[in-house]
Amino acid sequence: MASTILRGSLRSRPANGHAAFIPQIRKLVFECCDRWPSSDNTRTFLFSNLRTLAEKNPHVEIVVRQRIHREPILRGFYINNRDKVVPLNGLSIGEIKQKITLLLDSSGAQIKPLKRRNVESTTESARGIWSGLHADRPVL
Repeated sequence: MASTILRGSLRSRPANGHAAFIPQIRKLVFECCDRWPSSDNTRTFLFSNLRTLAEKNPHVEIVVRQRIHREPILRGFYINNRDKVVPLNGLSIGEIKQKITLLLDSSGAQIKPLKRRNVESTTESARGIWSGLHADRPVL
């Protein structure tokens, strides 16, 4: 009995590796107000640098959305269905570029704390278990 091989099963799934790199970010959304002064630098950045940003990152969909009477923000949407939101209020144009590169280089994974719980051993220590009943009495 001959088994048939489906065409869809012959495709390889894209994955990061030594021969290929898949950027994790898929979409950047700029949201700013047309009138608020806290959005001035964001609007200036969009008018002057948006085209070069889009040309350098053709894999990223870039969207500009109006956010009426609110502070400007930048949202990054990632392949793993997570998003990160960065506030842009009061930032200079150079700082906005830094925030964009932060989102472009990020993996979208949840931030894990570096400080972990203490390790509790199930075995005794090399010196044995200390007990206050076996210690010498303090001299007063």
